[in-house]
Amino acid sequence: MNAARSVAIAVFKESVRDRIFYNLVLFAVLLVGASILMGQLTAGQDVKIIKDLGLTATSVFGLFISIFVGINLVSKEVERRSVYPLFAKPIRRSEFIIGKYAGLLLTLMVNVVVMTVALYTVLFFLSRGVSPNVQRAWDAPPIDPALLKAIGLIYVDLALVTAVAVLFSTYSSPMLSAVFTFGLYVVGQCNEDLRRLDQIVGGPAAGIVGKACYYLLPDFARFDIKLAVVHGIPVSAGYMLWTTAYAAAYVAALLLGACVIFSRRDFK
Repeated sequence: MNAARSVAIAVFKESVRDRIFYNLVLFAVLLVGASILMGQLTAGQDVKIIKDLGLTATSVFGLFISIFVGINLVSKEVERRSVYPLFAKPIRRSEFIIGKYAGLLLTLMVNVVVMTVALYTVLFFLSRGVSPNVQRAWDAPPIDPALLKAIGLIYVDLALVTAVAVLFSTYSSPMLSAVFTFGLYVVGQCNEDLRRLDQIVGGPAAGIVGKACYYLLPDFARFDIKLAVVHGIPVSAGYMLWTTAYAAAYVAALLLGACVIFSRRDFK
């Protein structure tokens, strides 16, 4: 595990030096700031708009990092042939994969933390000029701790996307890995429709295929609780725990598959 830890630290340092990381964080923070101007155009709804845009920015920019950095974690090392001297050292290929994954998770955590601080800062300054009586009429308080639930599931969602990207990057080119990962994410957002594919399309064959995909593919839509949190709808701790466990099971299976594929890959 020491080898995996070293790989994870190296990945994090490389990601921090990467211009893509800084640009994404900067653009995301600017988007949260711009949401104030958009919110002022809609009287009484500015807090909801800022919360929604802030959470969406965190999710979208985190998704870009997960996909476009994740697909290069393994393939870039193979293309540069830097894996050859690395595997001459006492490091297993499985430790290499796990270390790469953990390093990107750390990078994503920093990104999400920056976005969270930016969002709460904007909401704090926005609420300073609003009377308590007006705030009590809102669906949820401006500095709402429930936002952390939505942000937490966004991070879990990104962790699952990263595992998908790492799996594809072990045997495919970066371009195809990006297409496969993004495609699977889009399908996962519509997973509920797959269960009812026989009703939508018609025919038993479509129903069988749809239900097979529904049970096999990850349901990314279950991680999206932004709408509920913004409108003050409670999200139970049980749902949070079950959804996190659901993602952890998929991540474990995806990483296991990535380790098996990469361990059997011939670099000669």
